[in-house]
Parts: sequence; C-alpha cells; structure tokens
Amino acid sequence: MEIKRDIYLNKLIRKKKNGLIKVVTGVRRCGKSYLLFHLFHDYLLENGVLDDHIIEVALDDRSNKALRDPDAMLRFVKENIRDTEDYYIILDEVQYMNEFEDVLNSLLHIRNADIYVTGNNSRFLSSDVITQFRGRGDEIHVYPLNFREYTSAFSGTLDAAWDDYVVYGGLPLILSMETEEDKAEYLTSLFRMVYISDIVERHGVRNKAELDELVNILASVVGSYTSQNKLAKTFKSIKNKTVSDKTIKNYIDYLIDSFLISKAVRYDIRGKKYIGSPAKYYFEDVGLRNGRLGFRQVEENHLMENIIYNELRVRGYHVDVGVVEHYETDKEGKRRKKQLEVDFIATKGSEKYYLQSAFAMPTADKVRQEQRSLLSIPDSFRKIIVVGDNIKVRRDEKGVITVGLRNFLLDENSLKL
Repeated sequence: MEIKRDIYLNKLIRKKKNGLIKVVTGVRRCGKSYLLFHLFHDYLLENGVLDDHIIEVALDDRSNKALRDPDAMLRFVKENIRDTEDYYIILDEVQYMNEFEDVLNSLLHIRNADIYVTGNNSRFLSSDVITQFRGRGDEIHVYPLNFREYTSAFSGTLDAAWDDYVVYGGLPLILSMETEEDKAEYLTSLFRMVYISDIVERHGVRNKAELDELVNILASVVGSYTSQNKLAKTFKSIKNKTVSDKTIKNYIDYLIDSFLISKAVRYDIRGKKYIGSPAKYYFEDVGLRNGRLGFRQVEENHLMENIIYNELRVRGYHVDVGVVEHYETDKEGKRRKKQLEVDFIATKGSEKYYLQSAFAMPTADKVRQEQRSLLSIPDSFRKIIVVGDNIKVRRDEKGVITVGLRNFLLDENSLKL
C-alpha cells in the first residue's frame, strides 16, 4: 500500500540543493521517514541519481549505533562521497547522534552534498529548527494524512472513509489496522506512552498529572475559545487544584512545540489587529484527540472544524480566528454594536479567505446566521461557508460561496473555485 504524500514530496523537490539543511518535522508516526526513505528516494532514482549517491542512515537502527558518534558519522559521509556529482545525505532520527548540530553544520561545507534530516522525541522539536541551525535550517512540516491522502489508500467507499477518518484520524498506520479495537488501542497508547513521555523527559515536568489533565481539557474544548485564566479556573472547579497561569502557559507551549496542538489567535478584522486572548486550540490529528478522551466525545460538528483548520494548514495557509463588528437595530430603534465570529481567516502571501464551518444549514434563518459575519467584513476577499452536506460549489447573489465538506477536502483547489 503506497500513500501519496505529493504535498511534501513536491516541497522536497523544490528545495533541492538550496544550500540549507532540509529539516523534516512533524508529530511522531506521521510518515516522515516514509517520505524520505521511500517517496523521495524513489523520486531521486527515477530522475537519474545513482543509488550510491544517496547516503541514508537510520540512526534508530542499532546496526548503525557506531554512527551515532559525531566524528564517525562525518568520516562515513566523507568516505562515501567519491566524485564531484551531487550526493543526497538523508539522516533519520538525528537526535540519536551526539552533537548533531555540529555534524549537520559541518556537512554544509561539503559543496556537492544536499542534506535532509528528521528528528523526534525530547531532543528535536519545532523550536530546535530555529535555535540550533540559526538560519541554516529549512523546515518542512509534515502533517498526518489529510482526507485526500487518506482516501488514496483506503479500501472502501467514500462514506466509509469519512466515518473512519473522523473518528481515528490520519496517522498512516491506522490504514493497515483492521479492527476498531486495534485503532483505538494504538491511538490511546501512543499518546500516553510516547507523546506525553517525550514532553516530561524534555522539559522535566514534575507533575505529569497536571499535564495529562490539561490535555484532556483542551481535547474537550476543541473549537471553543479559552484562555490560560479560564483553564486555571477549570482546574480549580473540577480538580479543586490551583495551577498558575504561567504553568498552564508552559504546558501549552510544550504541546505546541511537540506538534500535538496548534493555537489559532483572534484577529479583529475591522481594527486590523490581534486581540490575543482568548484563543482556540486544535489538535494536529483528530484521532489522537478522540483517543485522548476515550472516544467519548466524537462530535462531528466540532471535529469538522478541527479538520478544516488542519486542511488549511496543510495547504500552507496561516490561520487565525476572526471577529468583526456589526451594528444591529434593536426593537426600540437603537443601534447596538455586536461582535460576530469568523471561524477562520486563511492567509498566504497576497491570498486571503474567510471561512465559516457549518455542520448543517437546514433553514433560511441558519443560512442568514452563518452569512451575517461574512457579509459584515468590509473587503472583497473570498468568503466561503463549508457545510457538512455533500454539495458542490455554489455562489449566491451576495457573493458568498458554499461548498460541501468532502468536496472542499478532496479538491486541493476548492478555495479558488
């Protein structure tokens, strides 16, 4: 079974020989090694690169233990570069090597070497790309499978694929598991035994129970505004325990840095400024989120919003949540100012889109409700409502575009139709 990851493969191809270390990041088990050792490797061979000009080392393999020594690794690479043709150096799980930053920066001095690395766990996370490589690292962030990638390898109907995806998410190994029990056990244990353990090890977290509880709370409020102060109050009311705002902020930063969650900040569209707090938090993979809650809160409307957010990120957009001021006249004839929510503001360069996630719009009143915030935005960028119904793209006389969720997810150009 081959899963297409063309989004990331094309990024690797575009960044070939750009003079930087290509650092492939992402949550554990999202397919980074498969991308480099299979998809990228095959691409190089198909485009004329000789096999002995691709130097690959999986440092988590015990047979490569000797190469975890930085000097041994440098010698190994240099000894295998035998001519002036281009060589592609691919190092997987680079955190197993001591002083890996020095080794990678040293490899940059080899003129005909193009370097690609992945890393995991407590010593190689998002912030390391910035701090360790100081402008010499080019990050390629790999997400779990989006729905389009998932369906490319799913054996079954589109309805069955969606039913599976919205519950168990897009970690690639899920596609090879036959029973719901196996899928649920895999996701639950992965979060508990791997992700949380990584954070505890890296940051020396002394109260793991607090971190566990915060993850559960964030999983429960996906798609809802929250703040550090509100989370602290939740701890107090549910656990009768005082946890400082600073501690909660640290825990959230750890989860973001580990690629488990993302933060969407509020943006005042009319005022053109960030508001800061409260914010929304979304999980990198909805299956992990569901597994964290024991699959007790599989609410498709909230998960739909999380999946749309992730899809926008996969497509390379910076995503905020928006607010826009709207004036209404009450029954007494007085004009009152009201803040309306815009689920997502997606921007990439000069592109900008405003999106609403609406699980269903069964009545004209519901349609007006969803459109009201979009029509209050004082610019001409495209305004889109994604609905849970399986409908094709349609545009009304006010310029608002409505598209069904699956069509939105399966067509990579759906924002531009």
